[in-house]
Amino acid sequence: MAYTAPVRDYQFLFDKVFKIDGLTNLAGFGDASLDTVMQILDEAAKFAQDVIAPLNSPGDKQGCVLNPDHSVTAPDGYKEAYQALIEAGWTSLSGSPDYGGQGLPHFVNMAFSEFLTGASSAFAMYPGLTEGAIAALTAGGTDAQKALYLPKLISGEWSGTMNLTEPHCGTDLGLLRTKAKDKGDGTYAITGQKIWISAGEHDFTGNICHLVLARAEGAPEGVKGISLFLVPKFIPDADGNPGERNSLHCAGLEHKMGIHGNSTCVMVYEEATGWLLGNLHEGLKIMFYMMNNARLGVGLQGLAIGHAAYVAAAEFAKDRLQGRALTGPKSPDKPADSILVHPDVRRMLLESRSILESGRAFIAWVALQADLAHAAEDEKTREKASDYMALLTPVVKGYLTEKGLKATQDSMQVHGGSGFTEHFPASQYMRDVRITLIYEGTNGIQALDLVGRKLPSKGGRSIMSFFAEIDAYVAEHESGPETSKASEFVAALKTTKAKLQDATMWLMQNGMTNPDNAAAASMDYLCLFGLTCLNYMWAMMAEAAQTEIDAGSDDPYYDTKLKVGRVFLERVLPEADLHLLKLKSGSEALMALADDQF
Repeated sequence: MAYTAPVRDYQFLFDKVFKIDGLTNLAGFGDASLDTVMQILDEAAKFAQDVIAPLNSPGDKQGCVLNPDHSVTAPDGYKEAYQALIEAGWTSLSGSPDYGGQGLPHFVNMAFSEFLTGASSAFAMYPGLTEGAIAALTAGGTDAQKALYLPKLISGEWSGTMNLTEPHCGTDLGLLRTKAKDKGDGTYAITGQKIWISAGEHDFTGNICHLVLARAEGAPEGVKGISLFLVPKFIPDADGNPGERNSLHCAGLEHKMGIHGNSTCVMVYEEATGWLLGNLHEGLKIMFYMMNNARLGVGLQGLAIGHAAYVAAAEFAKDRLQGRALTGPKSPDKPADSILVHPDVRRMLLESRSILESGRAFIAWVALQADLAHAAEDEKTREKASDYMALLTPVVKGYLTEKGLKATQDSMQVHGGSGFTEHFPASQYMRDVRITLIYEGTNGIQALDLVGRKLPSKGGRSIMSFFAEIDAYVAEHESGPETSKASEFVAALKTTKAKLQDATMWLMQNGMTNPDNAAAASMDYLCLFGLTCLNYMWAMMAEAAQTEIDAGSDDPYYDTKLKVGRVFLERVLPEADLHLLKLKSGSEALMALADDQF
């Protein structure tokens, strides 16, 4: 089944919903008119579909190979595809023009990233990790470090990784043991072992720039003693070119459930030369720029794989003949009807589609907030957008990966027994998507971050601003014509937002007195938050579609959009009641068993 990039959806979002042509006065948006953006995305779709997608299944079957000299060979075609990627300038779309980037808004790069990831998640991770390294280096690097590394990272000539996890510690980074010894010449000797390092070793680029968390000599215990170091595979020479090989290597490749085409490495550092990024003991602060970038990328990864799985399942369902419609044969000239006549098959496909389309709108909207946080003309707008980025990052990562898995699972079910074989793509999509719920902090950690850090941050300013925005939208649109199909989306949004507000108040009242209550409620709260965000996106999309219909458009896309949205209202949104009910049950039942009773 061929991958199809959702170009039409992005045209609708950028033109009719978010109206990006009205933003061209902002810094960096001048070259991002709708016509220009859509020309870029048309070409991006061709690249993803024609160059990258054909590598997905073969790359999965072949996997990566660790050679005796510690080098890694990626699947056939990966190196050539990566070279085509950088030659076409795709890695530099939103890079800073100060360092050779094209300076386009983040929402453009985000759309391209979905195409690339949907075509091959394993391949897309190679340039995806570099984007995170760019974010961290931009935040914490010196002017000299930026001048040396950023042009090569943005162009894709060099690549980047993030090194956090160690064999004995994952999320609890305060336990890490990797050490950094000051050599007295402006460099540090880095010694330790890191595991699960995506894209840690390959032969695509002239250099691999590892960002490594380590503890300097004499540093405090725990997270307050962690620093961040830039440790390149090859130490740049006086001209900035790769020089002497650094004392680091890949000691092993993980044998994984999925994403076989990406090299997930055990990295060993033996007094490797590294340079401090930022100040000593502030490593997590800088690494969070990379981690937050990665968390948004993982949310996108869940969405993109879910979309690819849906496309494959919808095509399979059209061709698969089995049984007859309960209301009578729909294809009497054939031995059986397609399985699309069965309501349960339609349920799985349409529930998935309704989530994926609103999830795409949600992540596009969040990417737009990232742009506004930097480019908006007034401070209040920048502040609000920045608040939203912090508040919504765990929701994007957690909720979109949960639902990306659900869409992929249902798409596999549509395939029936065929989906459990390797002759169809459903199995690979299922194996590839599962890691997204674990990457960059499990979804349970994301939920704790949302409830424990993001909600109370700055006196609750972010969540209050979000509630106020929803209220303002509802007030503006709830008095529309009763005949408008968009009105039911606005009414639903008002109700769902009230449930989220109720849940927020419950957490304030019950979580502070017993932190276990907040923790036990956190995942249901994150899901309720995600549903509210997707409902908001559907309200905006329904209004835009209805506006086009009322203006006389006969494009079937708009009517289809409203029909898919109705599935969301009737089949997905009722989950909000369940999440609120479970959330309010507290922690007593979960904490009742003693440890030795498990």
